[in-house]
Amino acid sequence: MSCIMTQYVLPKLPYDYHELEQFMDAETLQIHHQKFHQTYVDGLNKSLRNIGGEFHPKYITSILSDLNSIPTSARGDIVFFGGGYENHRLYWETLSPTTHKKPTGKLADSIDLYFGNFETFQEKFTKQSLSIEGSGWCWMVFNPTFQRIEIMITVNNESPWSINKIPLLCIDMWEHAYYLKYQNNKPDYVKAWWNVINWEYVMDRFCELGN
Repeated sequence: MSCIMTQYVLPKLPYDYHELEQFMDAETLQIHHQKFHQTYVDGLNKSLRNIGGEFHPKYITSILSDLNSIPTSARGDIVFFGGGYENHRLYWETLSPTTHKKPTGKLADSIDLYFGNFETFQEKFTKQSLSIEGSGWCWMVFNPTFQRIEIMITVNNESPWSINKIPLLCIDMWEHAYYLKYQNNKPDYVKAWWNVINWEYVMDRFCELGN
């Protein structure tokens, strides 16, 4: 019996391109979303067709969590395009034109527990983001092995799912995410990003884990 292929499509943003204008310009967001993210969508669909129907019913996070099941010859494409698709999907969802300046509730308690306070967490996250040389992502993840939140970075489009970490929040540190507005001034981009984080969405993701 053949499997029905999951066909990925470019997700719609939960806001208009201009709504983040003070911190992220509309032209960059539109190009980032319609051009770069679409490239990952198309590449992921092609990569899945190439590895056979048995993988198609699985959502991409399940595939990324079990890369050893992927033929070696296709693994690089799945990591690049699958990671690129899912990393960007989360990135868009964790941005908002209306946002609190910091998390509250159980996520805030967890940040205080493992980082001392939000300001220290923010400082460490910023430092990790700016430590990326070339292209990559910085994350707040939940580590189910140790039942705690952590900060980590990945190179290119690699995903925390592939090392048994559950992503909660991310910042895209590829140049295409910021270059038109901030050019090579990455610190200003990261500083601006803190103003548009959708903490409500991030807190919901954290609570869905049973925390």
